[in-house]
Amino acid sequence: MDSQTSQSSQPSLPSPSPHTFQVDLRGLVDLLSHHLYSSPKVYLRELLQNAVDAITARRAADPDAPALVRLFTEPGALRVEDSGVGLTEADVHDLLATIGRSSKRAEGLQEARSDFLGQFGIGLLACFVVAERIRVVSRSARTPDAAPVEWTAADDGSYTVRTLPDDARPEPGTTVHLVARAGAAEWLAEDRVLALARDFGSLLPYDVRVGEEAVTDLPAPWDRPYPSPAARRVALGRHCHDLFGFTPLDAIELDVPLAGIRGVAYVLPSAVSPAQRAGHRVHLKGMLLTERAEQLLPDWAFFVRCVLDTDSLRPTASREALYEDETLAAVREALGERIRSWLTGLAAGDPERLAAFLAVHHLGVKSLARHNREMLRTMLPWLPFETTDGRLSLEEFARRHPVVHFTRTVEEYRQVAPIASAQGVGVINGGYTYDSELVEALPSVRPGTVVAELDADTVTAHLDAVDPAVELALAGFLAAARAKLDPLGCDVVLRAFHPLSVPALHLDDRAARHEQARAQAEEEADDLWAGILGSLRGEAPRARLVLNHLSPLIRRIGSLGEPELIGTAVESLYGQALLMAQRPLRPADSALLNRAFIGLLEWATNGEGDR
Repeated sequence: MDSQTSQSSQPSLPSPSPHTFQVDLRGLVDLLSHHLYSSPKVYLRELLQNAVDAITARRAADPDAPALVRLFTEPGALRVEDSGVGLTEADVHDLLATIGRSSKRAEGLQEARSDFLGQFGIGLLACFVVAERIRVVSRSARTPDAAPVEWTAADDGSYTVRTLPDDARPEPGTTVHLVARAGAAEWLAEDRVLALARDFGSLLPYDVRVGEEAVTDLPAPWDRPYPSPAARRVALGRHCHDLFGFTPLDAIELDVPLAGIRGVAYVLPSAVSPAQRAGHRVHLKGMLLTERAEQLLPDWAFFVRCVLDTDSLRPTASREALYEDETLAAVREALGERIRSWLTGLAAGDPERLAAFLAVHHLGVKSLARHNREMLRTMLPWLPFETTDGRLSLEEFARRHPVVHFTRTVEEYRQVAPIASAQGVGVINGGYTYDSELVEALPSVRPGTVVAELDADTVTAHLDAVDPAVELALAGFLAAARAKLDPLGCDVVLRAFHPLSVPALHLDDRAARHEQARAQAEEEADDLWAGILGSLRGEAPRARLVLNHLSPLIRRIGSLGEPELIGTAVESLYGQALLMAQRPLRPADSALLNRAFIGLLEWATNGEGDR
């Protein structure tokens, strides 16, 4: 008998019986309240959402059907009535009692799904975050002959369903009754319900009221007609203050019809850090989705706060954030383009408003310009930079100087700015965020512009050389000075430059500083690390102390005959030059300053005693 016959003759095993997942409703409610939802307040959004979706479903078949949502509060209880499509008894079993099942999947409604707010089937389950008992009375508009049905559920997971007499609910629609759980009655109080309803539902397309108080406030502030542009700005400014707590510098229209987006971006009146994540208010088909949408705009647009309504973006399961997908990426780019257009419009037609904006938010525009050449070209006459000629735009600075010199750090700029300015060399401080990148990009939008990084060699080359005979006469002084500073990795150079008030200038570059740091670390390391660091020794140029021969002080020091006093004076000049450059001091530098100060005091007091 072959193996195939042998296998076929064996008796088949019985199929295992299927089992159904058992859900601990209390545990699931705890999971929702502590991990899925940010606050118990979302229960009211779920109630409004269900009511609005029910009305949307009914109007898909009967466009003239009433569209009313009413909320009534009682001590420890809440009642929500809607004129929506309603439910039959079969619908109740199939939808309300099945966790994860959404009514938007029901037969006949799938084609209208894009019109619904909810997409995840969690529904009334969220109400157990604040309620210990939920009672739903509903009558179907799709099956007019069906009797009203009542579904009552407790937070222990039990529920009952029963049919009611016709007069229990004569008209189609649904009423939801909530009874507060212990400690949650405040969430069902009238003031809290009204505030939450207005926060979540102010842009909903139907008539929503809490008692007699209207919730909806349509059209949205950005869609309302105004008698003049000035009146519009005032109204939007008031809306921004009510919503975000600040009066904006300006309001930017966000109208992207292809993405189904209408709204406004408010420009912050004060500067913020680029690293600060902005929170934007996003409504989905009129319902507030989130107040903290961080990924809505490009990172460079950190100077605005947005409020908008959309029908194209996808929410996450909690419906408190946006789902990151291709649609959101496209919307982000479209909104970024809208803000760019606003900036270019200001540059072309309203320079005063642009200047006021850049005085506060130039950093955000610089961030945009470094990635967008067209924006850099547009902003060239406006973006401010710190230069040796004062605060100027790149355009103005490039017109003044044939070569645009810049430094990469603030410390380097402080070192050379006074000297370079006196020599007629223009320098831009590229040490601030984005500035060096923008300077280097200048030739791409302004052909023919020469850009060069300013280093110690360039500065020294612009200083006047001293007559060889004079330098020879000072050879002894210079030799003593070099011997004193050699252990610190610093050379001594004699030059003539303005201003005369600067007796000495300390110059180095990043390579020299790295070599100094490596040498210091080598001295302080154990034998193993000292050997490793020693192998990394480079050929970087040494720092240099440039002595100004035009300075009367340098001439007097050069005429001293005491080698010890010359050494103390040179150390003092070195320390003073470091302090003028606002450079961080190494331990050896601090010790030198202290030693020079004490030495000068001793010399001064000894001289006084001799006199």
